[in-house]
Amino acid sequence: MIASGQPWLISLVLLGTALALLLAEALFPRRRRTLAVSRRWPTHLGFVLVNMPVERGVQALVFIGLFGAVTGYAEQPDFGLLPLTGLPGWAQGVLAIALLDLAVWAQHWATHRLPWLWRLHRVHHADRDLDLSTALRFHPVEIGLSMLFKMGVALALGAPLWALIVFELLLAVLPMFNHANLALPLWLDSVLRWVIVTPDMHRVHHSTRRVEHDSNYGFCLSVWDRMFRTYRPRPSGGHETMAIGLNDYPGPETTRWTWAMLLPFR
Repeated sequence: MIASGQPWLISLVLLGTALALLLAEALFPRRRRTLAVSRRWPTHLGFVLVNMPVERGVQALVFIGLFGAVTGYAEQPDFGLLPLTGLPGWAQGVLAIALLDLAVWAQHWATHRLPWLWRLHRVHHADRDLDLSTALRFHPVEIGLSMLFKMGVALALGAPLWALIVFELLLAVLPMFNHANLALPLWLDSVLRWVIVTPDMHRVHHSTRRVEHDSNYGFCLSVWDRMFRTYRPRPSGGHETMAIGLNDYPGPETTRWTWAMLLPFR
């Protein structure tokens, strides 16, 4: 984002997306809320205030420091796996975005399989409602580890600079979309989910039922869940009545910031 020279434009894209989704949620809600936003949203904004310095710190350490030292911020790196393919620069960029998306899918799958990662990731799943703000609810330790992993994959691939910027934008915008409490027309949802993860598709992942929340790991492309047989089209109880969150934590304590921050250590 710094290398693009237009951080203000990126900020406007993110803010505009958030405002558009907030309006869409208000006009076309998919479910009734079980908890007041006045209890949940301050906690989720608290995560933003903690996580942003963590994200920027890792980016400064790995991307600005290491990537810059190795490449001099060249738009088309001459190291890594992708340059070995001999593909044109644009094709390397498209492939880099797809492979980074697969890497994030694999990371998400691992957070449900490895107990020490699940301790961190369950902070996200403990939210008993699902809306745009849930996309902000991640423990800072998980955010730091995730940033290190993504930057490591990007360096190993030798991803073009523009592809990294596009991928980070997708990683910021699409989780807001697929966590939104938004009722898309069924025909539109069925078309979109052949390419990207829709709100109805991702909502299944937040079910209290283990068989359902161990599915639909994607955040951008829906192909990975279909390819690795983790795709589940709908919740067994229907979207309007399905229970969201974790069975171990059914109370209002999940809305407290300090409780959520300490959850991995319980």
